[in-house]
Amino acid sequence: MGRYDGRVAVITGAARGIGFGTAQRFAAEGASVAILDLDEASAQEAAARIETIGDARAIGVGCDVADGAAAEAAVQRVVDELGGIHVLVNNAGITRDNLLFKMTEEDWDLVMNVHLKGAFNMTKAAQKHFVEQRYGKILNLSSVSALGNRGQANYSAAKMGVQGFTRTLGIELGPFGINANAIAPGFIATEMTDATAARVKMSVEDFRAAAAEANPVKRVGFPEDIAAAAAFLCSDEASYITGQTLYVDGGAKLG
Repeated sequence: MGRYDGRVAVITGAARGIGFGTAQRFAAEGASVAILDLDEASAQEAAARIETIGDARAIGVGCDVADGAAAEAAVQRVVDELGGIHVLVNNAGITRDNLLFKMTEEDWDLVMNVHLKGAFNMTKAAQKHFVEQRYGKILNLSSVSALGNRGQANYSAAKMGVQGFTRTLGIELGPFGINANAIAPGFIATEMTDATAARVKMSVEDFRAAAAEANPVKRVGFPEDIAAAAAFLCSDEASYITGQTLYVDGGAKLG
């Protein structure tokens, strides 16, 4: 038996990268999985890949998490098609990096809307079901950039906001049997970080090597590293943990 047998997990921004890796882990541990992504075709393609894992059941749902009505509709569709909702992972995110004097209002608003408003919309839609059943697990994706990072005023502010949001959820929802925690990844090898390498005119290999040298374990992280932490924090084994942010960064911020 898996830790998530009989459970339904919703992961936003899960067509690729950390979200997809997390979906794979939950499916491998017995969960039915709903993959939410802005592009429904990509979400459905990812869900089809998830269904190759054992007896996993998965659906792909198109959703703009920054739209409250869309988030509400997506959660209801998951409940209708998969029979419930027990875990919500707010992973959807974008970057619009630039130095402050070059950053536009649109750059700021887009990042805030996806990361912070998106987490708010999805959590508000899910918590109604969680409160009614007096059970639920919420996991929000923050970042080491929450501690500040050049060229990421918007992203850093949003990711620190996620941590404050998580602590407040822990306070408000704990009495209803709901745990809310966050993970702050360090450098994770994904398409997004590969795109950053191209933007700064470095090869992917050199970019990853530089990131590996910046932490004590001397390697970069992978989606599987985040997925492993997520699988623990959303499990009943972590039922006495709430409102916390776990930094999964190879010790990069220890110095």
